[in-house]
Amino acid sequence: MRRVRHGAAASRAGGSSRVAGEERALTSVAAGAAYEDRAPGRQEPDDAARLWHVTLSVSGGEAPLKEVRRGLEQLAHDHPFLLTSRYANDHAEIRYWEQARDLHDAAAVALRLWGEHRQSAQLPPWEIVGLEVVDRETYHQRVAEGCGPLPATPVGVHPF
Repeated sequence: MRRVRHGAAASRAGGSSRVAGEERALTSVAAGAAYEDRAPGRQEPDDAARLWHVTLSVSGGEAPLKEVRRGLEQLAHDHPFLLTSRYANDHAEIRYWEQARDLHDAAAVALRLWGEHRQSAQLPPWEIVGLEVVDRETYHQRVAEGCGPLPATPVGVHPF
């Protein structure tokens, strides 16, 4: 935010009306109630990172099982946040927790995961065919009710 003298027009074109060496007037914005001390049970501000449970499903042409397993193991080694991966010769499922500000950010990271690491982990040239992103509370509620995926145990890379 820029402070402008009374009667002067603010310019957004990037030009500056300041004289060399002149001090710039600064203003501040109050943080507001979202950053005041939190009482127990109060929610965090909207921009605070949250945990999201991600299930990414990929599928494509058949690939040797040993290569699929080795690629998923390499991905898990490079990114220890991965909880579990299940695979077959033509599809795989990766489950992990993502820390992100909101669902859109968590989904965006998940949608880039396979493509960005396909070459480094030598993953098969499969496409993403499914994505589920749920917040931590929803995930635990589903598990408690016996709905949804079982907790990711055992951790690691396993065949379907």
